[in-house]
Amino acid sequence: MSPRPARFLAFGAAAAITASALAGCGGAATAQNGSSPDILVGISLPLTGGFAADGQAFQKGYELWQSDVNSHGGLLGRQVKLKILNDNSDQNTTKAQYKRLIVDDHVQLTLGPFSSLLTTPAAEAVGPYHFAMIEGAGDANGVFQDPAGDEKYHNVFSPSLPVADYMRPLIDWIKSLPVGQRPKTAAYPSVADPFSQPAVQTAQTELQKVGIHTLYTSGSKGITEVTATKNLAKQEASAYHGPAEATASKNAQIVVLGSTDVGTVSTFMKVFEQRKYQPKLFIAVSGPDQGQAFEGVVGKAAANGVMVPGGWDGDYQNALSDNMVEEYIAKYGGTAAGVNADVAEAFSTGEVAADAVEATHSTDNTKIMTYLHSGVTLQTVQGPAKFDKLGENHEAVAFAFQWQDGNFNQVLPVGGNSSQIQYPKPNW
Repeated sequence: MSPRPARFLAFGAAAAITASALAGCGGAATAQNGSSPDILVGISLPLTGGFAADGQAFQKGYELWQSDVNSHGGLLGRQVKLKILNDNSDQNTTKAQYKRLIVDDHVQLTLGPFSSLLTTPAAEAVGPYHFAMIEGAGDANGVFQDPAGDEKYHNVFSPSLPVADYMRPLIDWIKSLPVGQRPKTAAYPSVADPFSQPAVQTAQTELQKVGIHTLYTSGSKGITEVTATKNLAKQEASAYHGPAEATASKNAQIVVLGSTDVGTVSTFMKVFEQRKYQPKLFIAVSGPDQGQAFEGVVGKAAANGVMVPGGWDGDYQNALSDNMVEEYIAKYGGTAAGVNADVAEAFSTGEVAADAVEATHSTDNTKIMTYLHSGVTLQTVQGPAKFDKLGENHEAVAFAFQWQDGNFNQVLPVGGNSSQIQYPKPNW
């Protein structure tokens, strides 16, 4: 499997609004009065542009949920139809499209796009119309603390793992070690990114509490992130080489890297190898979860022992997840190992929306938001979902994965189908 792809890079090329009406989207429906025989769900996704791979995986997840719910009679006895627009990975387009979906297309529900970068303007766009923004890939703190969005309208709900909780399995595992076996020092380099920084900062705060001394940190501003260009790899190597050198020079026993993509991780690893720096543990927020896209770049030997956190594991014992994986293979082919976590995040978003509609017996978004804020615990393919006052789900299950001899194994939490963690990690 490929649990969690690289997420929150900053892309900004403006794009014309293009629409793609999926299987039987049909005509418009009146937003709240239920006059349509179908329940029309509006979604904006980055099907092209910098987030295209993730947007297309999300599309599959939403389509899979649509097929699943309709095969069981739909919602309130009505079929669910999706209307998906392509935002080309552009924030302004995302915002305009959600307004269009509500005002012109008269959707009854809105589900989220991909990434915090696009979810924040999406929530702002639907807020004035008192629509819920149920989403699965906008987990940065800023999404829930946006004054123009969630703080004003209390309309964001994500069943996915909050970014601040990403390192929780690693933190708990280190705390469980006998004092004599715990690492003594750590380094915390991070790019300036709303997804990666909270995870790294949480790890630093919690590990310092158990006596692990910080030898290096990028600070609150982080490392200036490289945006997508034709020379992305060259720019990444240049921009990240200095911080990687600084990290290696400290010789910390563990490194927690706030990365957003394969290139960031690869640059740090190359410098570490050149400097003959061998940390006992190396975990990167994003990048090592990209399967062949990661191992093919860094090499099988170098990948061995590298870790990454994640919010979904297809092998984790969850009946809903097992059913989703079976349905995915039946619909799209492939194997269970090929199911991307983006699919699970989108599918679970639909599950939350469906539960709220059935529980309130309506598509009234005010009732839906009240229900989701009531403290109810819902079950999704990602595990339990219970939303706090900001709409975050701190009940979400957190995992950590490690490359081991060419295999991408879940190693934390310990138990169940988890493999034994390699610590210290093998040399580069």
